[in-house]
Amino acid sequence: MSNGAGQVPEHRPRTAAAHRISQAPPRALTALLTALLAAFLVALGAAGSAQAAPPGDDLIKVFVVQDPARTGGQLATLQSIAAATLGDAARAEEIFELNRGLAQKDGGALTSPGDQLHPAWILRLPKDASGPGVQLARDTGGRGSASTPPASGSTASGSTAAPGRGDEQSMLTIPLAAAVALLGAVLLALVTAGIVGRRKVRAGYAVVRRGLRWLGEPARRRRRLAHRQATSRWFDADIDAVRRAYGTLGEFAATDREPERPVHALSVDDAGVTVWLSASDAADAPWTSIDSTRWRRPAAAPGLQVPGDGGGVTSPAVPTTACLVRAGTNDGNRPVFVDLSRLDGVLSVTGEKTVARDVVQNLLAEIARTRPGTPVTVLRGTADAPTLAVPPSLQQMPQVTPQAVTAPVPAQGTVRAAAARRPLKGLVVVAGTPNEREATELAALCGPGGAGWTGLVYGEAQDAHWRWYTDGDGRVDIPVLDLKLTVPA
Repeated sequence: MSNGAGQVPEHRPRTAAAHRISQAPPRALTALLTALLAAFLVALGAAGSAQAAPPGDDLIKVFVVQDPARTGGQLATLQSIAAATLGDAARAEEIFELNRGLAQKDGGALTSPGDQLHPAWILRLPKDASGPGVQLARDTGGRGSASTPPASGSTASGSTAAPGRGDEQSMLTIPLAAAVALLGAVLLALVTAGIVGRRKVRAGYAVVRRGLRWLGEPARRRRRLAHRQATSRWFDADIDAVRRAYGTLGEFAATDREPERPVHALSVDDAGVTVWLSASDAADAPWTSIDSTRWRRPAAAPGLQVPGDGGGVTSPAVPTTACLVRAGTNDGNRPVFVDLSRLDGVLSVTGEKTVARDVVQNLLAEIARTRPGTPVTVLRGTADAPTLAVPPSLQQMPQVTPQAVTAPVPAQGTVRAAAARRPLKGLVVVAGTPNEREATELAALCGPGGAGWTGLVYGEAQDAHWRWYTDGDGRVDIPVLDLKLTVPA
């Protein structure tokens, strides 16, 4: 019937298929979508497990000697390779035995542990090697060589390189037709769910995202942990950064013309130095302002001699009470120092328990490097707190009893940035949240009016002067400095 004036529009009957779609029970469609998504996630999990499986017997771990032009003029040695990939320079002999007499591409070969290494040499490594320089290569079957892995295969987090492009790898493959059919089924389910309601589509997307994240989380955690462990080994060997950091403090020491300008934190790198000052302080040239509290100067250039960067210049007197420790690395993977002498009380590190313990463990390792013999006493707080090892170079004391235990003086707020400088007389470490008796001892040793010790608590401390917060990704948030750092492990 035509739709003329005064006539009611004609309603055409819907097809049976359209009627069935519109009347489909929402629960049945949701169940279908969930089943298809579960099958897809299972297939992805199987593929990920197969790809994460250990390499075949014909794959070996190797280290490619880099050109000195790419490493700052330093040519690798067996000892430096062993320290970087095995964590122990003394294992250089193992690397030598694996490569004794093996012909390299330039015709050379290792005949004694003291032989000089040549750029582009491929050295075999023990099976437990790990780190940024470790790569995977395919064993050619002879004693002479191994196929060269691509240089881009390694990452800063310690993962190994894949074999060359021409090598065959054993992995799980899904036929193209099956993959297309599976994707088509998922898309059909999503379109059908969209007819029922957009909310269910959004819920399905959220399920997929959570599932994919869950499947990839173990690998991400392993990479993060390997990176944090490599940072800890780097801190052990990097003495120059500590020297430059203390030299920088000398630039802000008190003089006859002006008082000391407190440096609350600083970061050193090859390009220069960054310091965190109080908002009311300023630095003279060559320092330039980044924001209200951060100042930056370049490294010493020809004709410019800056204390702490060498050049035979005697730095101004560094305060003997200063105690610089590297709390972690920033987003640029550069170490950031904080001055524990400005803590003036107790540091409470909360959040993820294991990472909080790593924060305190790293601070103890830093103090052990620069102030060996510092007295340390450990109080056992919460029973389920991760255990902590005191470095042997520190003087561990079974128990410290102050001469007079006084009631704690209430702190002026939870965080006080402009704390007075206090010498590092000794450390009180509490594993977990202190109980009532331990809280009293902590206040008597470290609190205002106490014995002058410094407290490190990886747990909740009620009267803490500083508070840091950790997460499961191995990072620590330092609110008073507006910093988020990756913690060494």
